[in-house]
Amino acid sequence: MAQQHLDPTDPTAGPVSGDALAGYLRAQATEFLRALRQHRETGGDAGGPARTRARVGDNGSEEAVDAARALRRSARRISASLHTFRPLLDADWSEAMRPELAWLSGTLAMEHAYAARLERLLLALHRLSGATALPAQAGVLGVPGSDAAPGGRTAAIKGAPADSGPPSHPAAAPERGNLTVGAAKAGALLERQLTLARTRAHSSALQALGSSRFHAVADSIALLASEVPLTPAAATADLRPLAAAAEERLTDAVAALPLVTAGSPYNAEALIHGLSPDPAPHPQDAPWHQVRLLLRLHRYGREVLHGENCPVDVRLLGAGQSLNRHRDASEAAAAAAQAARTPRIAPATAYALGVLHADQRHEVEAARFAFQQSWQMQTVGTP
Repeated sequence: MAQQHLDPTDPTAGPVSGDALAGYLRAQATEFLRALRQHRETGGDAGGPARTRARVGDNGSEEAVDAARALRRSARRISASLHTFRPLLDADWSEAMRPELAWLSGTLAMEHAYAARLERLLLALHRLSGATALPAQAGVLGVPGSDAAPGGRTAAIKGAPADSGPPSHPAAAPERGNLTVGAAKAGALLERQLTLARTRAHSSALQALGSSRFHAVADSIALLASEVPLTPAAATADLRPLAAAAEERLTDAVAALPLVTAGSPYNAEALIHGLSPDPAPHPQDAPWHQVRLLLRLHRYGREVLHGENCPVDVRLLGAGQSLNRHRDASEAAAAAAQAARTPRIAPATAYALGVLHADQRHEVEAARFAFQQSWQMQTVGTP
């Protein structure tokens, strides 16, 4: 169906000057600095041995987690604005800042991504095993006889990160019988691998926040909070054509997606390469990930034009949620496939991981179908 343009590109609307861009960037820079101050005050920086031992989910660290999320959110919005409206910004400054902001946002996101991926996979294992809830991981995943760790010794997971689930659950005992041996061993293997990756990501984030590279980024953003390096032409320029170009790139990318293939909740064709030994990402996923990034650029462009009064577009909201689900399921499937390549795992464990991989690929297809349904919705305010 023909895609309808949203209000940022409405030719009947009044022009939006470069002042709106300057105000938006100053506001995001201020939010970044506020989040950075909160992160440091709550012990989230690499200020000493006691602080580096803090883990996500521990008592007193939730505020640091929220602060890190706010840092990522502001960094993404600043970076997106530099991309969409780059003709109106000092070229040298903009090109130098964008990769640094991408580095910072990506580094801070990894710990949360690994934690969420582990939770998603463990919940899927219990769902596929017929369990109605996620039991205490110490009792279910820390099973004797788990797959051999390097050196030939049995690896038993005795606990989980504090935010992976509650320490106990009333239904834990009845649920244990519903988790097969293969699924329990698969869960232990996934927890071992993803917890290690999460710990490394946590250390990398702490190191990044204490590095001279980060301090240079923070200094630049501090300057941005008071002075935006606009070009002389920005004073009389209209931001709407640049925002419209971002929307057009999104629309073109969506048009290139295999929406006809994703026209049903189950897409068997997308599983053709599901058993490929190639560890590279699934060949169908890249265009969808690109659309997710373009959708984010479009959303942030709308925020620049509308400011604090930016209306909520249900169509974009639903599409974005579906693409987030698509990314999460795709990455979870890749993690299951990677775990299945672990040497010397038991056949039952490999089978459980294969089932888990297929389940997450089905989740990928369901997310694509949901995206199609959201994208074809009428624009807000139209009959």
